[in-house]
Amino acid sequence: MVARAILHHPTIVWINVPELPEIVAYLRALEPRIVGSTLIDVRLRSFALLKTFDPPLDTLTGRRVSQIDRIGKRLVIGFDPDLFLVLHLMVAGRLRWAEAKWEIPRKRGLAAFDFSTGSLLLTEAGTMRRVALHLVLGAKALQALDPGGIEVPDSTLEEFRRALLQGRHTLKRALTDPRTFSGIGAAFADEILHAAKLSPLQLSTNLDPGQIECLWQASRTILEEWIEIRCSEVGDGFPEKVTAFHPGMAVHGKYREPCPVCETPIQRIVYANRETNYCPTCQTHGRVLADRALSRLLKDDWPRSVEELEGG
Repeated sequence: MVARAILHHPTIVWINVPELPEIVAYLRALEPRIVGSTLIDVRLRSFALLKTFDPPLDTLTGRRVSQIDRIGKRLVIGFDPDLFLVLHLMVAGRLRWAEAKWEIPRKRGLAAFDFSTGSLLLTEAGTMRRVALHLVLGAKALQALDPGGIEVPDSTLEEFRRALLQGRHTLKRALTDPRTFSGIGAAFADEILHAAKLSPLQLSTNLDPGQIECLWQASRTILEEWIEIRCSEVGDGFPEKVTAFHPGMAVHGKYREPCPVCETPIQRIVYANRETNYCPTCQTHGRVLADRALSRLLKDDWPRSVEELEGG
């Protein structure tokens, strides 16, 4: 994010991080396919993917899947007894499912997990290998991988308020910080802020009680609505097109398109290959965010890397 509006930037590569609705869609698709099944084999093409060495990965061979869950944007597959395989898709990691054994692609393929019911393929686009796989033993070790953000759909207004005000950040940064709120990335932060009629550059500590409540309600509503949209799109199938851009979104990815509320052309601010979309009429009192003086604020408030954005 940057305080200067950029009208054209052909070299930008937009980051499509899977967020809470996409992760839930993966969970709902995986649960009936692998819970209760046995893991037959794990095939790694990229050993850099695995971030732990104890217990060894082959410990999982022949074990039964007892549960599937998530921690923030991390997928957690639980095995008997008390073993957890934790997968963070980061930016470009994606999953595919087939009943037959996958042939791991040379270019994008990272690993395949062969269950008694089918095979799960893990891929990653691009050359930056950020996807991370951990195998941990016990609930304490699993908890150590939790960035700590609250689950917004399940939160009370007071819990949301305390999390929001624990630091002084722009609202876009606060919403996307996994140590503050769980599962929200750039796309749904844009949608939430548009629904709440708040500027992405408004500071979290400058909101009045009514604005905080509005932001809480918008956060819950947007996430719940999009979880159902993503899951209904998949149905009984498996998520195939996981992206941060969707034609039904109000502002994210809609630069220069009319706002669905007031028809003002959607604007954007760009920093470090990350785009923030907003409506000037609905969110910034008609002001286009092009003030160079704000760049100092954003330089200090916005992470310089995906790893920093995702909380490590």
